[in-house]
Amino acid sequence: MNIWLAEIWRAWRASLRRPGFLLLATGVLALGVGATSAVFTMIDGTLLRPLPYPNPTQLAALGPVQDGNVQAVSPQQYQHLDGLAGVRSLGIYEGSSPPVNIAGGGVPLQVPSLYIDRGLLPTLGVRMALGRNFSVEEDRRNGPSAVILSHGFWQRRFGGNHDVLGRSLQVEGVAHAIVGVLPASFDLTHGDVVLPTAFRANSTDDGTNYSAVARLDDGVDPAAVTAQVQARLRGMYAASAAGANRDYWLRQHFGAQDLRANLHADVRATLVMWMACALFVLLIALVNLTNLLLLRTLSRSHDAAVRGALGASLWRLLLPSLAEGLLVGIGGVLFGQALAAGGLRALQRLMPADWMPAGWAASGALQMGPMVWLLAGAVGVFGALLAAGLGLWRARRAISMDELREGGRSGLTVRSGRLGRALVVAQMALATALLFAAGLFLHSLFDAAKVNLGFNPQGVLTFELAPVKATYPDAVAVQKLSQQVVDRLRLLPGVSDAAVTTNLPAGDFTGQFNLGGFHPPGGESFGTQFRGVSPDFFGLFGISMRQGRVFAATDVRGGEPVAIVNKTLADHVYGGHALGQLVQRGDGKDMLSARIVGVVADTYQFGPLDPGSIQPILYLPLAQMPDDALRAFRSFEPMRFAMKVHGNPDDYRKGISQAVAEVAPDQPIANVRTMQA
Repeated sequence: MNIWLAEIWRAWRASLRRPGFLLLATGVLALGVGATSAVFTMIDGTLLRPLPYPNPTQLAALGPVQDGNVQAVSPQQYQHLDGLAGVRSLGIYEGSSPPVNIAGGGVPLQVPSLYIDRGLLPTLGVRMALGRNFSVEEDRRNGPSAVILSHGFWQRRFGGNHDVLGRSLQVEGVAHAIVGVLPASFDLTHGDVVLPTAFRANSTDDGTNYSAVARLDDGVDPAAVTAQVQARLRGMYAASAAGANRDYWLRQHFGAQDLRANLHADVRATLVMWMACALFVLLIALVNLTNLLLLRTLSRSHDAAVRGALGASLWRLLLPSLAEGLLVGIGGVLFGQALAAGGLRALQRLMPADWMPAGWAASGALQMGPMVWLLAGAVGVFGALLAAGLGLWRARRAISMDELREGGRSGLTVRSGRLGRALVVAQMALATALLFAAGLFLHSLFDAAKVNLGFNPQGVLTFELAPVKATYPDAVAVQKLSQQVVDRLRLLPGVSDAAVTTNLPAGDFTGQFNLGGFHPPGGESFGTQFRGVSPDFFGLFGISMRQGRVFAATDVRGGEPVAIVNKTLADHVYGGHALGQLVQRGDGKDMLSARIVGVVADTYQFGPLDPGSIQPILYLPLAQMPDDALRAFRSFEPMRFAMKVHGNPDDYRKGISQAVAEVAPDQPIANVRTMQA
C-alpha cells in the first residue's frame, strides 16, 4: 500500500511541477462537468425534487385537460368539485400574480399578489411561519379584510419583525389586518401578499383563471379521481342552459394530474433540451480528454518500457497514468462545480423572475445538493480514469522490448497514433453535430429578429400603473387618471408622445385580455383579444392603418361607440369588409354595439416563432371601455403607459416617478423598461 501511495504521490508531484498539461486537461473536463451539473441542478430542483409540502405525492391538480396536462379552472367548476370520493381536501389559487398597490410600513409599492381560498394552505399542509390561515368569515364576500405576507416580503418590508401580526397594511386603499406569514419554503407563485378569493356562493363565474389543488386519500392515485372529475363537470354543463360556453365545455376532457408534474409541465421540454446539449458538451470533453491522456501515456512509453525491462510489476507500470487521470478527474470535478455554481448564480441574477419557475428566484433554490455532487464526482472521476485506461490499453505494447526498439527513445510508433486519430475524428464529428444544431437554432433566431412585428419598438419606454381600486373605483375614474398621467408625461423634456393601453403590442405573454361573445349583427359569436387604448396608441407604436381612421379625442363616453379591428379579425369575421360594420356583445340595455371605424395591421403578440402569435384583436377607445370589462381586466392586470423618448431611456426613470407623483401622490408604478427589452 505504501508503495502504491508513493507512486501516486510521485505522479501527482510530477504533474504539478509541469502544470500546463494538468490545467489543459482539467479545464477540458471542467467544461463538460460544469455544464452537466448546472443543468442537472435545475432539473433536480424542478422536476425531481419533491414539493416542499408533507406527503407531496398525495397532491394533485384538477381541471380541464389539454395536451396531457391539467389546465386552469373557473370558480364555477371548482365549486362543483366538492365532495369527490378519495379527495381529502381542496384548495384553489390564482396563479398569474396580479399586481396590487400597498401602503404601510414604507413607501407605496406595486407588488405581485396571490389569491387563495382558505382551503389551499391546509390542503398543501403548509405550516405558517407566523400567525394563521384565513378564517371562514375572511374568505367570504364582503368579509373582514385580511392579508398574509410571503416570507420574502415580510423580510424586505418589515425586517422580519415578529410583531407584524395585527398591524394594518393598506391594500388597494383598504386597510387589511396582517394575520399570518408564509414559510420560506412556500414557492407556489411569485406573490408577495396573499389575499382571499372570497368567491360568491354558487358562483357562475366561468373565467378559467385559477388552479385547483386536491389532497388525495392514502393510496388513491390521480387516475382514480379523473373519472369523477370528468363526470362531475360534464354533468354540470349538461344540466346548464344552452350557450356557446356550454357547447365548448361539453367537448372538453377533465381529469387529475400529479401536482409536481403539472406545475412544471411548461418547462419540462426546455430543461430536457438543455440536458441533451450539456451531455453533448460532456461527451465532447471526454473524447478530448481521452486523446490528451492517450498522448500523455504514449509520451511515457519509453520510460515504461525501461521500467518493465527492469522487472517492474504491471501495476507499477499502470499506476502513474491512472494516478494522473485521478488527479485530472478530481480537479475537473472541483473546477466544474465552481463553474456550475457561478453559472447558476448568474442565471438567478440576470433572468427576469417571471421567466423562471417561482422556486428558482428564492435564495439557495438552485444550490447543488449531494445528488449533484455525487453525479459530478462519478462522471468526472470515472470519465478521467476511463480516458486514462483507454490510453493505457492502446499503449500496452510500450512495456515490450519490440515497442522500445521500434519507437526508439520517443516510444511513439505509427500504430500508436491510430486511436488518437480516431478520437480526433470522433471529437470533430460530435462538435460539428452540436455546432450544426446551434447554427440552425441561431439561424432561426436571426430570421425571427428580421420579421416585422407589426409595430416599432425603437425609442419607446414603458411602465405599469395599477390605479388604486378604492381611489379609482370605475372606468371613468381610471380614464381620467390615465389621461392626466399621459398629459403630464408629454411635458417631460425629450418625450415626443405618450399613450396608455390595457395591453402592449407584444411582451405581455401572461397578460392578454380575452373576451368571447362578440358577434356581428345576426352573425355567429367569436372570441378576440380585447384592448382599451388612448388615441395616440397606434401612432406611438407605428402600427399602420389599413383602412379608416384612428381614434380621436372626440371618441368619448356618451358619443357614438367606435372600434378598430386588426386585419385578422376583419378577414375572418367580416370577409375583409369590416369598415363601417357593427360589432356587438351582450344584449338588452347592457349590450355593447360599436361601429368599426378602422382596420390596422396585425402584430405578433407572442413573437414571430409562435404559430398562434397573430390573434384577432378588437380595440376600443379607453374613454368608451365598458365598466364591467375594465373591472375584469383590473382584477388581473395593470394599465400600461408608453412614451416615445429621445436619448438614453434610463435618464427618464426619475422624471416618470415625479410626473406620476404630481398627478397621484400615493400611486406607485412598476416595471419601467424599454419596449425593445
